[in-house]
Formats: sequence, C-alpha cells, structure tokens
Amino acid sequence: MKPLLRRLSALALLALVPLLANAAETRDKVLERAQNAVRVLNETMQQAPDKAIPLDLLKNAYAIAVIPDVVKAGFIFGGRHGEGLISVKSADGTWSNPSFISLTGGSVGFQAGVSSTDIVLVFRTQRGVDGIVNGKFTLGADAQAAAGPVGRYANASTDAALHAEIYSYSRSRGLFAGVALDGSALRIDNDANELVYGQGVTARRIFEGGVGGVPGPVVDFRDRLEEYTAQ
Repeated sequence: MKPLLRRLSALALLALVPLLANAAETRDKVLERAQNAVRVLNETMQQAPDKAIPLDLLKNAYAIAVIPDVVKAGFIFGGRHGEGLISVKSADGTWSNPSFISLTGGSVGFQAGVSSTDIVLVFRTQRGVDGIVNGKFTLGADAQAAAGPVGRYANASTDAALHAEIYSYSRSRGLFAGVALDGSALRIDNDANELVYGQGVTARRIFEGGVGGVPGPVVDFRDRLEEYTAQ
C-alpha cells in the first residue's frame, strides 16, 4: 500500500511541475509589463520640454497610469486593449506602489489595420481612481476626460471641457500628443495583482502601503514617478 501511495504522490508532483512553471512564466510576463511601463515613462519624460507633459500637471496629479503597447485593431468595427500600471499620490506627497490595470475600448467607423500606442493618463482628482477601484470605469462617462496639453508652458485649464478630471496622452512612432479616449474602460487587473503581491491583495491595500516584498521592476515604476515629479 505504501509503495502505491508513494507512486501516486510522485505522479501528483510531476503533474504539478508544468503548472508551477506556467505560473512562474505568467508572473514573469506581468513583471515584464512593469518594465515596459517604466520604459514608456522614461521615454515620455525624456522628451524635450516643449513636447512633453507639463511638469506642473504631473506634480499636481492625484494618480498617473501608464499603459504600454495598447493595440488598436479592426475593420469597420474596431477595438483597443492594453495592460499597464497606476500609482496614486499618498497624503504625504509620495507615490504608492502601483496596481496593475487593463484598458479596453471599441469604436465604429471605417478603419482597417493594426496599430500599437503607448498611453499615459494623468488623474487630477481622487474620484476617477475610486471609480476604477470600485469596478469598471469608463473615460468620458464616469469622469470628464480630455486630450492633455503638451509643452513647458501649457495651461491644463485651457482644454475644451475646462474642468477635465483626466488628461490622456498617446505616443506612437515617436509622436507624442494629447489624445481623446472617451468610451475606453479601465479595470483593476486582480489576477496580475495577486501574482505580484499575493492572494487576496486588493488595489486599495496596495495604494495604502499594505504590501511588502515588492519586486524590483514594480518598485522602479514608483521610484521613477518620484524622480520625475520632484523636478
């Protein structure tokens, strides 16, 4: 009986090996997403001041999201999807560890082909972030969104809506500009958060500093935000 149990135990362990390997690969992919977000943040902020997000807008932001490689594809009916990170500013002015998020959206009209674009979202108020944490949040419907101003002296209050809560930017093929993303939905990526921070860890807990052992690529995103908004 005991040899049979040992054989069954060995078979069970062998069956778990590929599952554990797949889990590790998935976590590696999530950390790669963090590295890409850092890359986009660096490339965005290292542009000439007259072609970048105004520093005053960044310094006064409540939250910043970076979503690399948002893929837009379609023929007649189109859609976009991307995955990235979002950090919020704490009460003491420092940036939180980031939560993983996803962005999806659709559009109708004559279009064809596939394109990849980096997206940066600057949140001016807490309301938009609360909406994301509490469930699906749609730009333009749940909070006013506008194409963000660009340049050293751009005034964030001169957009068409005058009271936009979120400013959005895109970077594609070296071109950087404000972009309208109305209708795009933002969600917390709970699966990615659990892979990085542990089972049951919520976005709110991440933002409030209730996590430890944060991997280097994820910490790097927070540190780069600290660096760029302190300029």
